[in-house]
Parts: sequence; C-alpha cells; structure tokens
Amino acid sequence: MHITFFGAAQQVTGSCTMVQVNGKYLLIDCGLPQGNDEREVGLDLPFRADAIDYVFLTHAHIDHTGRIPLLVKEGFKGKIFATSATAQLCEIMLADSGHIQEMEAEWKSRKAVRAGKKGVEPLYTVEDAQNAMQFFESCVYDEICDIDEGIKVRFNDAGHLLGSSSIELWLKEGKERRKLVFSGDIGNFDQPLIKDPDYIDEADFVVMESTYGNRVHKKPENAVGNSVPTHIRAQELADIVERTFKRGGNVIIPSFAVGRTQELLYLLRVVIENKLCPTIGDIPVFVDSPLSVKATHVFAGNLFGYMDEETMELVNKGINPILFPSLVTITDVADSIALNKRKESCVIISSSGMCEAGRIKHHLKHNLFRKECTVLFSGYQAAGTLGRSILDGARHVTIFGEQIDVRCEVCELHGISGHADQEGLVKWLTSFKKEPRRAFIVHGDKEVAPWFASFVTRTLHIKAYAPSPMERLDLLDEASLPIAAAVDDKVVPYIRELREALEELTKQEATLRTVVERMQVAGSEPHLDQKRAVRLTNAINRLASDLEYLKMKWDSDAD
Repeated sequence: MHITFFGAAQQVTGSCTMVQVNGKYLLIDCGLPQGNDEREVGLDLPFRADAIDYVFLTHAHIDHTGRIPLLVKEGFKGKIFATSATAQLCEIMLADSGHIQEMEAEWKSRKAVRAGKKGVEPLYTVEDAQNAMQFFESCVYDEICDIDEGIKVRFNDAGHLLGSSSIELWLKEGKERRKLVFSGDIGNFDQPLIKDPDYIDEADFVVMESTYGNRVHKKPENAVGNSVPTHIRAQELADIVERTFKRGGNVIIPSFAVGRTQELLYLLRVVIENKLCPTIGDIPVFVDSPLSVKATHVFAGNLFGYMDEETMELVNKGINPILFPSLVTITDVADSIALNKRKESCVIISSSGMCEAGRIKHHLKHNLFRKECTVLFSGYQAAGTLGRSILDGARHVTIFGEQIDVRCEVCELHGISGHADQEGLVKWLTSFKKEPRRAFIVHGDKEVAPWFASFVTRTLHIKAYAPSPMERLDLLDEASLPIAAAVDDKVVPYIRELREALEELTKQEATLRTVVERMQVAGSEPHLDQKRAVRLTNAINRLASDLEYLKMKWDSDAD
C-alpha cells in the first residue's frame, strides 16, 4: 500500500496524489499546474494514464481537475467519482480549459511558423474535455460507497466550493486495513452561499492542504473573533465601490469564474439592496466571462443541499441570492470590448482569478493606468502570476506584449478567501478524536508546507511531513515514514529577542498606516501624490502580513 505525491507537493497547484492498494491504482485529483508550478514540473502526466483504475475529485477547480481530459486522451478507461455539483461544474470548466488550450496552441503555432518551426499541439481540446465526462459517476455527501474489493469511499462537505469535498478512503490489502482522509481545499468560515466545512473524527493517515498554513486571514476591523457576518463583508466592498465611483473610475475584479464570482454577486446584491453606497446612484455590474455565466446557472440550480442557512432563508422567500436588476452577464466578445469604451463607472467581474488568461487581461490593460480606477483582488494569487505581480506593487506589467503602468488603486477584499487560514486548518486537523498516525502536508508552497508540517508536529503533537514532488511512501511500513524536521535548538534562545524587535516594527507599521490613511482621506489635495500613497499602502500591507507570519512562526517555535 503506497502513496505517491505527483502534484501540489510543496506547490500550491496541480493537485494529484496516487494510492496503490490491492493491485489497483487510485488518483485523488488530477489538477493542472499553474504559474511557477507549471514552469517547474510541466503539464505532462508523470504516470501511464491507462494504468489508473479510479479517480476521486475533491472539487472542480482547474488546479484539481484540469488534467482529467489529458488523462482520458492518453488512455484512461476507469471511473471518475465526484459529487453531482462537481461533475456539473467540471462539464463547463474542463470544456473552457480545453478552449484555452486550443487558443494558446494556435497563438504559439503562428509564432512558431513565423520562426520556421513546427506548430504546437494543444494539451487537449474541447472535444477531449467533453469526451472525459462519460467517465464521471456522481456521489452524494455522507454516503459510503463500495468501489472495488478493499476500497470504500465517502465524500464530506469541505465548505470550499459548490460540491467540494473532503474524501475518506477505507483501504484493505491482505490483512492490513488503513483509512486515508484527503482534506481537499478546506473552506473558510462564514463564506457567502455555501456551508462551513464538515469535520471528520477518524483517520490513520491524513493528506491535508496548507495554502494559508503560515498566516491568519486579515479580517475587517469590526469583525468579532472568527465570525465575519455578511453585512460586514458587504460594507467593505461597498466602501471600495463608493470611493472608486466618486473618482469616476471602474472597479475591476479578477475573479475565479466558479465560486468566487457567485460569492461576489451575493455581496453586491446585499450592497445594492441595502443602499450601502449612499452617495452614488446605480451600480452597474457586469460579469464578463462565458464560464462565469454558465457557472452561475449551475449554482442557481444547486441551492438545496449545498447552501448555508442564510442563503436558504432567502431562497424560501423567493429571492435569488446572486441575481439583481443592475447585473448584466456578457458572453459575446463585442459586448466585452464595448465595456472598455464606457464612460460611466461600473463594476466588472472577469476571469481568470490570477489574471493569467481570459478577458480580465483586456480589462486590466484598459484600466490599470487610470488613477481613478480600482483593481480589487478577492482570492489567492500564486507566485509567478500577473495577479501576484500587481498585488505585490509592480509599477509596470506587460500585457499582450505591451508595457502598462500601474497607476490605479490596488486592494484586497479581506475575509473572503475560499481557503481556511491557519486557525481553520488547525480546527480541521484537531477534530479527529484520535490523532492520525501521520499528516502529509500538501497544497502549500516550498516555504509554507514544510513549515506548517513542523508547526503541526511541534504544537499539535501530530507527526507531520511535507512530501517532495514524486515522493513515494509505504503506508504499511510506518517506521519508515519521515517526520518534519525539528527547529534547531540553537535558534530558540534568540526567538524572544527577535519577537520583541518584530513587535516594535509592527508599532511602526501601524503609525505608517495611519499616515497613509490620512493621505488618502486628503487625496483630493493637488499637492499629494496619490500614486505614491497607493504604493506605500500596498507595501505596508505586505510588510504587515510578513511580520504577522514571522511573529506567529517564532511564537510557536518558542513554545
């Protein structure tokens, strides 16, 4: 009984884990690497597709499902198990991914031909994606399914996305039995629309994500504890919209088409219905993404069984939680182009969420250089992506071969992340009544995953380890399983001194933030450089995040 970590091992994207048991080969997720992960490991499958018997999908996001069409294209003939909502979302998302693969291959081919080289074949096509859907079989939450001899599975609500799951696997090989739990992406608390994550109380081995394992999500100032009520989230969004519209600018929101877009629509409906922007009139909202439009229809058709109590109260009153009169959905290219010729302020939500592809790049090209506009991020930006560069304060970016100045306001919507932060991850892991034999930490980058594994080992007393890409481990030989390296004892005496220095830096950061806020309030004064104020604000936000991480890390090490 072996486990091999093919993807998202000390990486954030490309989730893919193989389990070998009783002569069968199982995959948990088969995702597409993105950003730096793609450049590091490539897109090819690192195993024979025709050798895989079963695939279990935690949810529909492309970094967990994006190589399914490639798997089928290369000879997979088994079964793909997922919740019904995940299967429905995959049908539109994988086809969209296939379209992107075709367009990128066409562009690269034109470039290659001009250079006297051979054309480029797409990784897979729309037809490949459509063909893959015949292998899907739907499962429902909380039901144990017999898959094969010695293999049982159960899907549990992970609270991350419509249909997202943590997966329990009961495995038997000879006389040996082991239970594996794959967390998938663990959801954040109090997200709009969907439920909080379910918790599991028993496992021998846990494979869990660590995207935000090194930090706690920044919450709106008036939030209490972990709870962030909808009206607080909505007010933060309203404040951003109001000040941007007052300047005569647009609010551009790069957003993942599935999940985040629908959550933003929920919040915008609250903003509009409760008149949370009192100084402005209408708030035109455009969802410019064919995939987002299709996904919104899937969400609207899966309200029962997936949505939280707050959402169901609206549904029972006959209110659609994600639609409102000033919302316009756009699929036609001409209508998308026309958005950038509008003179009136508006909110534009467009994919992709990390600004790597799709129509969002056109909207950024036409709005980044405008001081009156705002680019609002509402999700994780992986290293090496255009979104990460903008969020990190780049003064210039290159879009479609053209250098664009970044003069607009750049900000984040706090508390709306779809991923649990460190507190949420710890809550999920400590829900097991008996500590697992080992926790394998994945879905975190090279700095985060190993550190979180060490944190879990030291503070929760659960043996943890962050595997490397392609690492293969024997689950029946527990003595051979590695454990995260302990902190060097020589470092500990200096930690308290470093923490005091960090606390002093934090005080200075708070003072700088106050100065910047005053500058922004007085931003209409001609003698103030608004561009410098925005850059300083972004730099301070990044400094604060890094300081918070370092303090948390050294606090735990000192214990």
